[in-house]
Amino acid sequence: MSPTIHRQGAYRFYFNSREETRMHVHVESPDGKAKFWLEPFVALADFRDLKQHDLKEIQRLVETLEEKFRDAWNKHFPD
Repeated sequence: MSPTIHRQGAYRFYFNSREETRMHVHVESPDGKAKFWLEPFVALADFRDLKQHDLKEIQRLVETLEEKFRDAWNKHFPD
């Protein structure tokens, strides 16, 4: 299960339910995919087929929405 936690423009932000425990968010668009760590700080973990300017825009969005993503993570993966 990969619940969508946010959509903005062409970007879909989501979690993979059966993946590693380190807090992170995935994003996909028609052009490619990326994964960003949310802890200990927002950082690009991996990407495929995205251009540098797209990655910069996505990172800016992740940083802006970080609190929302952390809250969604904690609700989806309760301790």
